[in-house]
Amino acid sequence: MHNATPGAGARGALTPGTLALVLGVLLVQLSFLLSYIGSFHAPDPQGIPIAAVAPQKAADRLDRLPGDPLSVTVVEDERTARERIRERKAEGAYLMNPRGSRDTLLVASGAGGPQAQALRKVGERVAADQGRQLKVVDVAPSGEQDHESLTAFYLIVGWLVGGYLLASLMGVLAGTRPARPGLAGLRLAGAAGYAVLSGLGGAIIVDPVLHALPGHFVALWWVGALLVFGTAACTLALEAFLGVVGIGVAVLIFVVLGNPSAGGAFQQHLIPSFWRAIGDWIPTGAGTTAVRNIVYFSGNALGTPLLVLGGWALAGVVLLLVGSLRRRERGLTLPL
Repeated sequence: MHNATPGAGARGALTPGTLALVLGVLLVQLSFLLSYIGSFHAPDPQGIPIAAVAPQKAADRLDRLPGDPLSVTVVEDERTARERIRERKAEGAYLMNPRGSRDTLLVASGAGGPQAQALRKVGERVAADQGRQLKVVDVAPSGEQDHESLTAFYLIVGWLVGGYLLASLMGVLAGTRPARPGLAGLRLAGAAGYAVLSGLGGAIIVDPVLHALPGHFVALWWVGALLVFGTAACTLALEAFLGVVGIGVAVLIFVVLGNPSAGGAFQQHLIPSFWRAIGDWIPTGAGTTAVRNIVYFSGNALGTPLLVLGGWALAGVVLLLVGSLRRRERGLTLPL
C-alpha cells in the first residue's frame, strides 16, 4: 500500500522549472500591458510628414508648431503634393491659397483614420489662428467596408496568429528541436503549404466574402502567404534554440511589440518614439503597411515592407536549419 506524504504532490508540481515558466508568463503578460497601454494611452501627432504648397515662411511656421506635430516639405504645386502622398512620401499636404481666404488640406485616410483626423485638427487650428477657412480633401479614402482602414491590421494579426500557432503545434506534437536538417525541412515544407492556404483564406474573407478590401485578391494572397510562412519559420527557429520558451519569445515579438507598433489602431506618427522606431521592422507593421499600400496607394512603396517580410522568413529558415545541426552535433559520440 502506497502512502503519499501530504503536500508531496504540490511540492512535486512546484519545481524550479515550473516556477520559471510561471514567472515567464507573468512577465509576458505585464509586458503586454505595458506595451499596449504605453503606446495607446495618449496618442499625439509627432513629425507627421506633409507636403506644403506655400511660401517658405509659411511652411516654416507649419514646421515649427508647438509640439512639432508636422514635418514639412515645400513642393511646387498641388499635383506634386498629391504624387508625394500617392508614393507614400507624405501623409498629407497643406495647400495655401494666395488669392483667397480658404486653404486646402489633403489627407489620406487609407493610411489610417486617426492620423487623417489628427492632421485635420492641426490644419484647422492653423487656419483658425490665421483667420482663414480650411477645406479638407481625402485623396486616398479608406473603403466603405473598411472603417478607419483597420481591416489591413486585423487581417495581418489573423495571419500572424495562424503562423505562430502552427509552429507551436508542431513543437508540441513533434518536439521543439528537429533531430536533423531533413526533419527541419519537412517542418518548413509543411509551414509553406499551410501559409499558401492561410493567405488564400484571408484574401477570400476580405475580398469576395466581406468586400472589405476588394480588387486586390492575388496580391493580398501572396503577402499573406509570405507573412504566415515567415512567422511560422521564425517561431520554429526560436523553439529549436529555446524550447517551449521560444513560443513566448515569438508572442513577445509579434504580439506584445508588433501589434502596438504596427500602425493599426493608431498610426506610427501618433505613438511614442520607441514603438514608432520598431514598427516598420516587425512583420506586423511591415505587413499592415504592405496591405494598405496595395489597396489604397496603387502598390507604391512596397519594397521595404516586402524586404522586411522576406528577411524574417529567410532568417527563420536559416536559424531553424542551424538549430537542427546544433542538435545533431551535440548528439554525436566518439567511437570507442
